[in-house]
Amino acid sequence: MNEIIKAMKERRSIRKFKAELPSKADLEQMVEAGLYAANGMGKQATKIIVVTNRELRDKISEMNRKIGGWDEGFDPSYGAPAMLIVLSEKDWRNKVYDGSLVMGNLMLASHSLGLGSIWIHRAKEEFESDEGKDILKQLGIEGEWEGIGHCALGYMDGELPKPAPRKEDRVVWAE
Repeated sequence: MNEIIKAMKERRSIRKFKAELPSKADLEQMVEAGLYAANGMGKQATKIIVVTNRELRDKISEMNRKIGGWDEGFDPSYGAPAMLIVLSEKDWRNKVYDGSLVMGNLMLASHSLGLGSIWIHRAKEEFESDEGKDILKQLGIEGEWEGIGHCALGYMDGELPKPAPRKEDRVVWAE
């Protein structure tokens, strides 16, 4: 089977991670894969924030927890030691589509490198908040950006989950 299709079939969302950070070389490869995602009109209107600083990672995860309404102490990033945050230019009409393609590439790249990942939502709400805007400012990110998602990642702690059976009647051939 083609290796890319194999990775697509095998990749799963991981909800338990080891504390060890992925190597910088692996993170760089993932970022490169994200930057090569298809994008509308070749605009390349996305940005990736690589978060390996534990304090910032925990701050963002706590913001996410509050937005999601979970009890104190819950980590919506499931203990992942790193996250790649995808932003899109706020006024770009294809922002969600382009950012989603970046997220897909990041998750497939993580799997191909032996890392686990999971898409964590609520980035939009985080970076619409004053606290989120302040984080962007501190990172030197100017302009208006919309959060698309977080690719929380690291080395999985446990076994790769098995895929759910595929539902029937999801393909229609018009030959």
